[in-house]
Formats: sequence, structure tokens, C-alpha cells
Amino acid sequence: MNIAMQKVHGSGNDFFLIDETQLERPFTDKEIDALRTHLCDRKTGLLNGADGLLLVESVIGGESLAKMRVINSDGSEASMCGNGLRTVARYLAEKYDQESFTVETMFAELKVRQAKNLAEKIATYQVEISPVRFEAEAIPMKTKNNTIIDEKISELSSKLTFSVVAVPNPHLITFVDHQTLMGDEFERIATYVNGDNPIFPDGINVSFVEILGNNKIFVRTFERGVGFTNACGTAMCASSLMYVLLHGGNFGETITVKNTGGLVNTVVHEENSDGYWMELIGNATITHEISGTLSDFTKAQFKKASIKETNEQADYEKFLKSIK
Repeated sequence: MNIAMQKVHGSGNDFFLIDETQLERPFTDKEIDALRTHLCDRKTGLLNGADGLLLVESVIGGESLAKMRVINSDGSEASMCGNGLRTVARYLAEKYDQESFTVETMFAELKVRQAKNLAEKIATYQVEISPVRFEAEAIPMKTKNNTIIDEKISELSSKLTFSVVAVPNPHLITFVDHQTLMGDEFERIATYVNGDNPIFPDGINVSFVEILGNNKIFVRTFERGVGFTNACGTAMCASSLMYVLLHGGNFGETITVKNTGGLVNTVVHEENSDGYWMELIGNATITHEISGTLSDFTKAQFKKASIKETNEQADYEKFLKSIK
């Protein structure tokens, strides 16, 4: 079976995007795992590997153009991925020639649309991040209180305070100074909560956040199922939400979020009936167009594949230099 795919990234959070609706049949679970294993490995994978796979699938019900599945590099499936959703939004927008539509994810149909470019030649898309939940069952977590908002967790640190929120991916967030942001404490805590621990049985994404100025933050994330990543879209949105709730930000205002892989904008919204939701605005970059056979990709026989590099990564790197 022949396969066409794209190597894509949002803020450096990179994936192999495959449209299963274009194939003669959908992948089996075994084939997905083999593709994930051989394509995404950072040492032996295709084009230096990736954070995961983005699978575009048909929608059984609802009005969305397609469904997005996110398979992390370790084989786990994420409920959502904001950076990945931007690239899927671009793929579908170009495929169907539509500027605004919805994409089905694990827990919600999310609005996406083409946005004003962040910079020249930087394709930019805006996606909805929701639903937002704070209660323990949504994380899940095992604590005395049903929620954790700006509180100390003795098992993690005697100094830092944490907040926990699902958007819908679960996130553990703490606001820190620059030294702590780049220090060893981050990896110690992130590794602990994503291993065998009494608080977060399924693990959790961890973000250390530095406030750079009014409506400006830097977010560094250890992503569950991936490890340290250039950026995590839902983490940047969850961090923006907690910045508004705890540190004087305002609903409806644009927040600039810097990360290891670049920069995005977020907007946090408050609705009386549904609580909170966020907009995530950032690049949707295609670095390579790839084609080959399923058999070759699942056997790591990449020399037989057709790989065409675009000029978009060079443009993105120029953008990075302009914002530093």
C-alpha cells in the first residue's frame, strides 16, 4: 500500500501527518505502532524522528471535515494537541479550500481557521482549545482536595506552588524565575510525576512558566509520552489560562507565549455557561513531502522513499531570528 505523508511542525513540535482517508484502507493498530516506532525514533527514525504521528481520519458523525488522532512517540495516544491541530487545520484547509471549519478530536469538535500570518511566508492557523476542567477525575489525580490551584504539593517541592488543569490534556503548571526554569528541578519533578507516583497515576504534562512582562510568558514543557519538547500547544494555553487567573492577565487580550521552538499567541476567553476556552495562534509549517510504501516505512527502509524538502523551514528559521 502506497502512503503519502508530510513532515510538519507547530512551534518546533514535529510530526508525521498521514491522511488515512486517502489510503485504500485505514491502518491497523499494529501498523500504526510499527509506523510510530520506526518513523519517530529520534536516533534511527526518518528525518531525525518526530514527537509523534498525526492521523487524519473520516468522521462517523458530526459536521467536522475530519477527525485528528495524535499518537505520541512512545505509543500512547493524546486526547489533543494544539500544535498538531494547527498543521492538520492547514492540511484540511488546503485540501478542501476552506478557511474556517471544525476538526473532531477525542473529546470535542474544535473550531479552526486560517489566521493572519505571524510573519512573511509563515503559514499561520488559529485553533480552539477546549474543554477546560480542574476536577481530579478529569486529570486524573489522587489528592485530598478535588482541585489544585496555586498550591504546594509536598511530594514535589517545598518551595514551588502548582496548578492542575485539563484542556483536555492534563497539565501541571508552576510559575518560576528564569534560573528555576532552566534548572535541574524541572526534570526531577517531571520525571517523578510521569513515573510510578501516588498523585498522577497516568502521568501528566509539566510546564514551568516564566513571566516576561505584561501579557508575555515563556513556557517550557515536559510532555507526557514525549519528554522535553520544543513546544506543547495545550501547555501554552493552560499556562496562559493560569496567567490570567493568577497573575493579572485579562480575558480577551492577546498573550505572547515564547517557547523553545518559537512563539505563539493565545487568547483566554471566559463564558458563563461553559467556563473557559482558549485560542491558540501559531505557525503550521510543512518541512517535507514524503511518499513510499507501508511495508518500507514499517521496516525502516527509508532509502526507498521519495522525500522532497520544502523551503518553509528556512523561512521559519528567519522568523525565529527576528523574534530573539
